Amino acid sequence: MSEPSVIARKQGKARRITLNRPKALHALNLDMCELMTDALLKWRDDADVELIVVDHAEGSRGFCAGGDIRMLQDSGKADGQEARDFFASEYRLNTLIQEYPKPYVAIQDGVTMGGGVGISVHGTYRVATPNTLFAMPESGIGLFPDVGGGWFLPRLPGATGMWLALTGARLKGEDVLAVGVATHFADEPAGLADKLCEQGVSALDSLKTKAEPSFAEHQGEIDACFGKDSVEGIVSALKAGSGWAQSQAETLASKSPLTMKIAHRQLTEGGKMSDFRDNMRMEYRIGGRLVCTENFIEGVRAVLVDKDHNPNWEPPTLEAVSDDLVDSFFAPLGENELQFI
Repeated sequence: MSEPSVIARKQGKARRITLNRPKALHALNLDMCELMTDALLKWRDDADVELIVVDHAEGSRGFCAGGDIRMLQDSGKADGQEARDFFASEYRLNTLIQEYPKPYVAIQDGVTMGGGVGISVHGTYRVATPNTLFAMPESGIGLFPDVGGGWFLPRLPGATGMWLALTGARLKGEDVLAVGVATHFADEPAGLADKLCEQGVSALDSLKTKAEPSFAEHQGEIDACFGKDSVEGIVSALKAGSGWAQSQAETLASKSPLTMKIAHRQLTEGGKMSDFRDNMRMEYRIGGRLVCTENFIEGVRAVLVDKDHNPNWEPPTLEAVSDDLVDSFFAPLGENELQFI
């Protein structure tokens, strides 16, 4: 009999959730989203529960490496319903975490990308470690920075969130704390989950809460270039910038033009919103449509299936991505809008 993909149990003052799909670096699937949601709902109003602690099973270098991309591709080739069901479950879970009335502590020890960001960044406390590797790499496969990316990315310092969303840049260790994706940094993560369960959130008191980003010398250029009001404007500014900026422009040239324009609008609109649920409704509209495009199916083929890393994006250029096309991904869904718990 196989082990459950999520282990949820009582431990000390806490209720502990351990992700348990090590061969997949604990990437989220529908079963995991539902198990986490069920546990969090069960504990939400339990007076005996002081805090929630989320970690991953030992012996894996991933906290949570994302979501089930191959399933999304297979669904997109069909009618997209399985993908929409997954997005609905995942986004409800993200919202449950963001609105949770008890302290929610996620230990981001290892690869934390996509879906793994969604089950950590919206919690009360997020602990990065020397093993943490953060990214929102969706622009490289023709998807978009979902799981609440439209909410948290534009709220990072300056234009850092737009830089991360468009380039898929990876942050390691203390950089994750420096930009605010993590709230704490633990030099030694071993035993931290047990300590939290025994002591409660006071176990975080000895951890580092401030750090200087390793890319601080580029922050001014990040803000100036990635703060432009269009992707074309960003690319133009980068090409006219330093050698580092020009390398960022080269990176963008490999990404999905459609994704970049969608992400730019997503972050621009999400940054103005005052209700997290509005953001998740917006992302559900985008996600259910984008997985059914040839653009996404081709991106997954190039990066994860054939691994030739040479996608033929559709549309092929930024100029070919019309405003009307971008608008179509944001259009209301009527009776099919995302429903919350």
